[in-house]
Amino acid sequence: MSIHAAFHEPDTRIYRVVQGTVWGLILLSIALLVVEALLPRGSSVAPLLGTVDRAVLIIFAIEILLRVGSFRPPALKVFKRPPIGRLPAHLLARLSFAFRPLQLIDILAVLALFPELRGLRALRLLRLLRTSRVFRYRNPFAIVLRALEENGLLFTFAFSVLGVATLLGGVSFYLVEVKANPEINSVFDGMWWSLVTLTTVGFGDITPVTGLGRILGAVLMMAGMFTLALFAGIVGSSLVSGMLSIREEQFRMSDYVNHVVVCGYDESTHLLLDALAREIDFSETSVVLFDDRQRPRELPPDFHWVQGDPTKESELDKVRITQAAAAIVSGSRETSPQFADARTILTIFTIRSYLRRDEKRRAQRHRPLYVVAEILDAENVDHARASGADEVIETRRIGYSMIAHAVGFHGTATTMSKVLLSGAHNVYIGRVPGVAEEPLPFGELLARAQLFPRGGLVIGIRTPDGEEIINPPRSQSVEPGSMLIYLAEEPLLEPPA
Repeated sequence: MSIHAAFHEPDTRIYRVVQGTVWGLILLSIALLVVEALLPRGSSVAPLLGTVDRAVLIIFAIEILLRVGSFRPPALKVFKRPPIGRLPAHLLARLSFAFRPLQLIDILAVLALFPELRGLRALRLLRLLRTSRVFRYRNPFAIVLRALEENGLLFTFAFSVLGVATLLGGVSFYLVEVKANPEINSVFDGMWWSLVTLTTVGFGDITPVTGLGRILGAVLMMAGMFTLALFAGIVGSSLVSGMLSIREEQFRMSDYVNHVVVCGYDESTHLLLDALAREIDFSETSVVLFDDRQRPRELPPDFHWVQGDPTKESELDKVRITQAAAAIVSGSRETSPQFADARTILTIFTIRSYLRRDEKRRAQRHRPLYVVAEILDAENVDHARASGADEVIETRRIGYSMIAHAVGFHGTATTMSKVLLSGAHNVYIGRVPGVAEEPLPFGELLARAQLFPRGGLVIGIRTPDGEEIINPPRSQSVEPGSMLIYLAEEPLLEPPA
């Protein structure tokens, strides 16, 4: 068990225990707030409740520090860094993680340690809305947060405009009014007046007394109307339509790495996404869909959508393809198989051509980008491999072969479906540790691997040149560097690089 698993791996038992404890403390914190509000003034129980409340908030603060401290920068999973360069990467990644909306909510809630801000404890209730189990179909809370994250650049621009206007207006008002207005004692008074005027609140605690001050106030009032209109437009566009052109730039300028890019989308892509959900952890690895159409309404908010053409090199930077772990190029069922395969091959060639241009980035990676392609017509398999695909899946041919084989040997298609579909046993490929650099008989390799006692069943080998040999004889000589192909419920050997 690790601290990282306790705060960042939802599938682990320790994560569920930690989150259950946190949720219990959240409810306790809210209950303490309600009881304290109902107690009569001067009650003897109030000091005890205050002590318990501070202890709970201190636990919350420790939990946030451990969560941020145990965050693993995705960039270090993809790129090599010298020892002196790892420290800045860790610090910047953790700082960026701490400024995400959900983390900021928790940090604000901890500020309730100050007696005047105890009401902020109610913000912890938002923590309960993070789990998808609260909502049966869609999580509207996740949709709102996704809209805020994807339009973060716009919100940064709006707050920057507000900050600059407040600063300029406040300093100018102070210089104009400081000698004639007894209510102005420092530049901070001028900035307070500027902010109140820009937001059209108008408390009236500070008012201009000079003619130039009133002109400045009129200018700030008009600027305030434009500022409010700016915020209204941004919020409306983010939460209602959720589709702004700057979103593409937002992902390009983001810090996403080690993600999976899916090129192409049609009515059957949801099956691919369901399979990906069973294979990878979306909290650790993001999935980005890349297609030239607008984001489909039925696409869950868990997935990123970037609109663009994957067959153009100028568009690939939108999905940060050089920082991705893998790319999946799916064939469209909305066109003929030949046209779909032609687009798939062109997409693969474009990706490989684009990556070859960035030699520096390629040299920094632990392993090259892995490209998996779907081909609909068997005649185009060699073309897809020649264009740069690491793995080619002939979906139609595999399906038809299973159907034909089931006619002669009943039940074989059902059995192969259980092997091919994720969820139970699956096919894995891995290296046998401690194997000498010399050929070994297949039987001796099986004895060293010790997979059968651990629930694994070896079905073949993959040679160093990529040839698969299924069910070889035990006397078969296995070259150094070969890997075992086996069935198991989970990976039992080190996967290939």
